[in-house]
This record gives sequence, structure tokens and C-alpha cells, in this order.
Amino acid sequence: MITVKYFANLKSIVGREEEKLDLGAETTLLKISEAISQHSPNMGELIREKKVMVSVNMEMVPLDAVIRDGDEVALLPPFSGGV
Repeated sequence: MITVKYFANLKSIVGREEEKLDLGAETTLLKISEAISQHSPNMGELIREKKVMVSVNMEMVPLDAVIRDGDEVALLPPFSGGV
């Protein structure tokens, strides 16, 4: 199982804070986005269009990263700021 967590306004897009997906021993963010699209097409599209930041096990990763069973995927909206 992979745990997918949604942060900030992404929670309201999907309608939940997290979900568990069973996509086999290894998968990709593309397959995760397809699974999410079944209940939230907008969120799946944001992932595929690289409009969200993706962290796997608390490390930022590119969209072509391999995701393994037991990993935690965090989806965060892009943010900026600073002084």
C-alpha cells in the first residue's frame, strides 16, 4: 500500500487528507495520478501537468520517480515567498 497525503488547498480539491492505494510492489506517479483521477480528475491532471510538488518519504522527487509499496507520497501545491 502507498499512502498519498494531500496538503493545503489540495485537500479541498480531492475532498480528503489522505488515501491508501494498492498499486503493486512498484509504481509510478503517472499510475498514481490515474488512480486518483478515478475520483478526482482535477487532481490527476494537476499531477500529470506538474502543477504540484511531490515528495516521497519526505524527499522531493521528479515525476518519473519510482514509488514502492510502503512509501508515503505527499502532494503539495507550489508555493513561493521569502524575504
